[in-house]
Amino acid sequence: MIERFKTLFFVKSSLISLYLALTIPIPFISIDKLKIPSIFTFFLGLYLIINITNDYVETCNNKISYKTSFISKILGRKNWEISWKEIKLIKSLPTSQGSKVFYFNNNKGENFLLPQRLENFEKFLLIVSKNTDIDINDISYISPLWTYKLLTLLSVLMIAGEFFAFLY
Repeated sequence: MIERFKTLFFVKSSLISLYLALTIPIPFISIDKLKIPSIFTFFLGLYLIINITNDYVETCNNKISYKTSFISKILGRKNWEISWKEIKLIKSLPTSQGSKVFYFNNNKGENFLLPQRLENFEKFLLIVSKNTDIDINDISYISPLWTYKLLTLLSVLMIAGEFFAFLY
């Protein structure tokens, strides 16, 4: 049975709302000569940020796959696929912010980043555990979910403040 795990909603919303908060004022404050190009680049950037937040993971009985969008591929992200049988361990590495990233390590010594920003993450981890017999108890989201929610809230407040400042 194929299961699909999309990027976590709060990750998407935080990135998109932050983009909007930072760029909405630009078309309004640009000089007349640059209004059309700034509006065009605003919508182009919005399209790009929405597109790159649509990566997802698919699992089935035989393998796990990471699928990226066309734009993500252009920007350097790659699709990958690994058979459950090939995964020999999940290794962790610390980040500079104090959390951990995890990698699937296969029999050839290759590493594949374990996605940690997925909807239904607990279900995803259970599937990984069931198919690899590897302990997943130490694996969690890369950042606490409240950080994405806080960033979304702050970005929405910035957008509201920008509209209020523009109208008054």
